[in-house]
Amino acid sequence: MKKIFALLSIICITNIFAQTEEQEFEKMLKIGQELKYQTGTIHFSSGNATLNVPKGFKFLDGPQTQKVLKDIWGNPEDTTILGSILPEDKGVLGSDSWMFIINYVEDGFVKDGDADDINYDDLLKDMKEEITASNPDRTAQGFPSIDLIGWASKPFYDKNLKVLHWAKELKFGTDESNTLNYDLRVLGRKGMYNISAVAGMAQLNEVKKSIPLIIKSVQYNEGFKYSDFDEDNDHVAEWTIGGLIAGKVLAKVGFFAILAKFGKFIVIGLIAGFGVIKKFFFGNKEQQMTKPEVIAPKNEDETTLEE
Repeated sequence: MKKIFALLSIICITNIFAQTEEQEFEKMLKIGQELKYQTGTIHFSSGNATLNVPKGFKFLDGPQTQKVLKDIWGNPEDTTILGSILPEDKGVLGSDSWMFIINYVEDGFVKDGDADDINYDDLLKDMKEEITASNPDRTAQGFPSIDLIGWASKPFYDKNLKVLHWAKELKFGTDESNTLNYDLRVLGRKGMYNISAVAGMAQLNEVKKSIPLIIKSVQYNEGFKYSDFDEDNDHVAEWTIGGLIAGKVLAKVGFFAILAKFGKFIVIGLIAGFGVIKKFFFGNKEQQMTKPEVIAPKNEDETTLEE
């Protein structure tokens, strides 16, 4: 009798757990279906620049991007995000989905005199040690530990465009698949735009192929370009190119600056069971996956985003 009671208890608990996870999964599907994308020209008041959404891509504004990163991909909240750029043929729920996250940091003019003198092997070693040292704080707050595997693409600084980019291969906790963080820094007179691709390592070639388009998509307005720097009056940042790669500029954000892909989405997908997975891939009478609507910005294809 005790065995039967124990078995019934296990079945009951399992069903309750599965129902909770299924509700969470349905919530994610709803978020994905209701996203409103934009194309064309986007104006950023933060940093005084214009984003020309590249052909083959679409733009998702800040609040919606934050919702995806937090509620679907399992990242901590970040209210500094201005938006994201995604391939036009992808959503946010697919296993091959990825996006470029955009924010702006106004911490001064970044001098680039050290760009040719950095030993990237030594820098990588230091970065690994710093990330390892941050893991106790991450795990204490309920987030998985991080291992920096190495460069997925070595740092490169374009002196003409004043754009720095590099890629890291990361392992989150016990995830079987590693995560790609591809970072770009578009330097300006008073600060820089941080553009970071969050993807799986399987998407590395796809992300790298898009880099030339993304680099040229952000243009500072007149008076705010790198070349407009006023040495007598403008503030100079505390870090140079090497500091940007090492993540010193993001020290105030700490370990949350590194973004994971599908931290929550995959876990729920595995736990919820075949019933939910079946509905996700095949749909049913009540629930059908639909392609998110792409909405062109108003006022002659232009949108302005406030801080």
